[in-house]
Amino acid sequence: MKIRKAVIPAAGLGTRFLPVTKSVPKELLPILDKPMLQYVVEEAAEAGIEEVIIVTSPGKETIAAYFQPDPALEKHLAAGGDQDLLDRVRHVSSLAEVRFVIQEQPLGLGHAVLTAKAAVGDHPFAVMLPDDIVAHTPGALAQMTEVRTRFDAGVVAVERVPWEVVQNYGVVDAVEVEERVHRIRQLVEKPPREEAPSNLTIVGRYILPPEIFSCLERTPPGARGEIQLTDGLSLLLESQLLYAHEFQGRRYDGGTPLGLLRASLEFGLARADTRDAVADILRGLGSPAS
Repeated sequence: MKIRKAVIPAAGLGTRFLPVTKSVPKELLPILDKPMLQYVVEEAAEAGIEEVIIVTSPGKETIAAYFQPDPALEKHLAAGGDQDLLDRVRHVSSLAEVRFVIQEQPLGLGHAVLTAKAAVGDHPFAVMLPDDIVAHTPGALAQMTEVRTRFDAGVVAVERVPWEVVQNYGVVDAVEVEERVHRIRQLVEKPPREEAPSNLTIVGRYILPPEIFSCLERTPPGARGEIQLTDGLSLLLESQLLYAHEFQGRRYDGGTPLGLLRASLEFGLARADTRDAVADILRGLGSPAS
């Protein structure tokens, strides 16, 4: 069955970006000239996703406004003859059908996914975290969709990290079945380095069967009262196969200010229309102000 829906959890408080996230949702902070969230929705659309379900929280109404058509702005741009800007503005609202569900309380990633149960229905779907930006064509989700088609099972995106930082991530215990594809035996959340079963760490892309919802409903809250997606996936493994896919591409951590800055600089260096200007800025860093 084709994956037609993607859930994007975007209800977090964005505390690492305070105080700016008091008024601007973290997901709308830009990488160069587009918000993080748009990059993720574009990746979903490229993979054939037709409906994006954004799980948001009270006070984040600007996310919904961003994906809606703006006739007044479009009229102004058309009158000024700025076709390039007009096309870019229209592109945002044409990517996919975007729906919103509200997570009233921040009760964890698993709870955020569970909040989207009615909107998803009884179909396999994708989960995409807006903090993880992957630069590659085809995108990470399109690559995972191909793996799901071959193995007819859920897929979790993973990347290898240096062993000295493995304790900062969720890790899979898995057996390689082909190049870049591993059958998952267990998922471990932030294990001590000496206990980590591998250095294959979970990245914020998942393709999951609808049975994950019943698993999340049976998942007890953790120490902070949060329902973790990793715990729900561990329950799912009792009855379903899951595969880990080492996607091709470079992942950027948009969840921290420095990660977002790095993404902006590297995206700027990769674009023909900004490459020279960004290189000039970098060469000038550290020079005395005139």
